[in-house]
Amino acid sequence: MRNLRQWGWGLGIASVTAVAAFGVASWQANASPGTPSSPPLTLPRVSDPSAGPEPAAGTGSDALTSTEVDKARAAAVTPQLASSARDAAGKAGPEYLMADLDEDTGRQAELYFYDYTSDKLIKQVVDLETGKLAKSFSAKGMQPPASKQEASVAFDLLLADPLGADFKAAYRKAAGKELAGKEGFTVTAHIYTARPADKSARQCGAKRCVQLIVETADGHFISVNDLIIDLSGRTVARLT
Repeated sequence: MRNLRQWGWGLGIASVTAVAAFGVASWQANASPGTPSSPPLTLPRVSDPSAGPEPAAGTGSDALTSTEVDKARAAAVTPQLASSARDAAGKAGPEYLMADLDEDTGRQAELYFYDYTSDKLIKQVVDLETGKLAKSFSAKGMQPPASKQEASVAFDLLLADPLGADFKAAYRKAAGKELAGKEGFTVTAHIYTARPADKSARQCGAKRCVQLIVETADGHFISVNDLIIDLSGRTVARLT
């Protein structure tokens, strides 16, 4: 299902599943002794089912290709945005989150970024035919799913904070050894929005905050749900 609309002005999340299958016929020859032999069987030739190279551009409602996304991102990050915005790591330029095709206006790419300077979600619409920025929107208080870089930055902040001792203790209990570093972990970040009773994370929602679930290399899952990482403020707090 395409174009699931969220966050007020239509954040589209495309989910596409492709399934390919083919059949190969089989035969049995049960000729009795003395009967004329059957002509030799020729098995049908089956073409290679592996996908070919990705096209540079799609047509109609085709999902965005990687080439289209790269070109659209280059057009979406204008010189002004590149200089004024900051990503989760504090570097120049906004944090790239995701891209989707806007089917309602032809082949236009909708790209979503988060600017940590202004704490705004930015939506840039790029016309794929002209390669130019067609529309631009921004809004506060909208929090799409976290990017991989945001998850990595949040993990760094957690390990460097005194409250990271809770995570290290949980790791020691799960893995039976001391934490030696951040390598080998698979980190998933979930956006956290403050609830009415929250005291230590009231800013979350207006600011960009996450909770982490970490999988170790040997398959242990470590959840520290009571610790909230505020990526905007680069702080860690315990829910109270």
